Amino acid sequence: MSTENEGTAVPPAPSAPPVPVDAPAASAPQAPDAGAPTTPIPPHPSGGAQGPELVHAGPAPAYASAQGQPHGGPGGPEGAWPPPQPPATPSYADGGAGGAGAGGAGPTGVWGAGYQQPAPKPKNGRGGLVAAILVAALVAGGLGGGLGYTLAKNNDNGSSTTLSASDSGGSVKRDAGTVAGVAQRALPSTVTIEAESTNGEGGTGTGFVFDTQGHIVTNNHVVADAVDGGKLTATFPNGKKYDAEVVGHAQGYDVAVIKLKNAPGDLKPLTLGNSDQVAVGDSTIAIGAPFGLSNTVTTGIISAKNRPVASSDGSGSNASYMSALQTDASINPGNSGGPLLDAQGNVIGINSAIQSTSGGGLGGTSQSGSIGLGFAIPINQAKYVAQQLIKTGKPVYAKIGASVSLEDSTGGAKITTEGAGGSAPVEAGGPAAKAGLKPGDVITKLDDHVIDSGPTLIGEIWTHKPGDKVKITYERDGKTRTVDLTLSSRTGDS
Repeated sequence: MSTENEGTAVPPAPSAPPVPVDAPAASAPQAPDAGAPTTPIPPHPSGGAQGPELVHAGPAPAYASAQGQPHGGPGGPEGAWPPPQPPATPSYADGGAGGAGAGGAGPTGVWGAGYQQPAPKPKNGRGGLVAAILVAALVAGGLGGGLGYTLAKNNDNGSSTTLSASDSGGSVKRDAGTVAGVAQRALPSTVTIEAESTNGEGGTGTGFVFDTQGHIVTNNHVVADAVDGGKLTATFPNGKKYDAEVVGHAQGYDVAVIKLKNAPGDLKPLTLGNSDQVAVGDSTIAIGAPFGLSNTVTTGIISAKNRPVASSDGSGSNASYMSALQTDASINPGNSGGPLLDAQGNVIGINSAIQSTSGGGLGGTSQSGSIGLGFAIPINQAKYVAQQLIKTGKPVYAKIGASVSLEDSTGGAKITTEGAGGSAPVEAGGPAAKAGLKPGDVITKLDDHVIDSGPTLIGEIWTHKPGDKVKITYERDGKTRTVDLTLSSRTGDS
């Protein structure tokens, strides 16, 4: 499935329509100041994993599904995706669709549409009603006062008692296990990231404190613009802003680590959970900067696990693959790189992508938003990648040493007859070759996980570490076979 990144700026709300002469004038609503857009993930082009159209939770470049192997592997995808354009006129809660551009047609009930002066109001209409309500209120007040006086008089025995309402509801205590309690502890350890390239382009995303040395974990597509000499800043909820630098980034995993310059000494890393133990139905809490609105907290549940997601950040031909946690917590552009927490406040994933509707993906005229299908990189995988990036600055990928087709399929991952650039489809001496796999074999399972396509296989392989032993189930000549193999490694994205 393909995804779209997050972080597109919110268009300013237009002025309200004219106010009738006989009504008090209302001030025009002010639109919130939004941050720079983050990358949307457009519809998955043919040749990628099957699934709904998704949207990445990150900066301006659009994330799209891959059409080939990641760069450095066979059949690398090509092409870049432009950032989505914000709608000309936003839709409001009256049910109107976004209006057309200037001079364009738009339904009634949308800001910017023509305004009709209301017909004169009937005589003694609103004024009479207000007067009647006022009289009723006065009568009720007089009645209450009279009853109170009568009751007090009838029960007067020479003593008096004064009753007064409390002027305070008491102190509000929020237990640590509540959403408010979790948010209170986690927010100080999250940051809003602004990445800007040398030509001024960029976007906004989110990250969280990984250690006390000032390392921040986020998505690769959030910081991609600042990798080659760009500008990078991280702002905490208390308003303190720090310059930062990219320590390492992994295109394939869509994970990056940045480090704060002159980091404060009181950093509190978020506690990492165990994404392998997450169950469908578990509560989730997402923190991020949707549409530039920093420090936003939303809630939901884990709605599915092991969702294959293939995407590209639009800056090159490399592709990202993940076997994602799916959540219905509201995630929008700008949430990319933010933590997905469990009910205890432990990080279980990195928010990365959302499903988008057809109108807001690649080439669409509107910025996609949450429809209740968000995707996060499992923290067990992200932790391993982050540690590698901090240690060496480069990612390490597990591999089987075979080129697989990335065409749409539900039957499995087929080993191709030709490799990328004329290389062998099965690497000589690699794990697949040692296990006896050949071109034309169709891999249908990795351990107990069903494999329905090439991208799904890659995503599952990358949840493992080099040296892990896995069981491969494949079909050849109509017969199903099973073989064990040990994954080897590849360093770097190129």
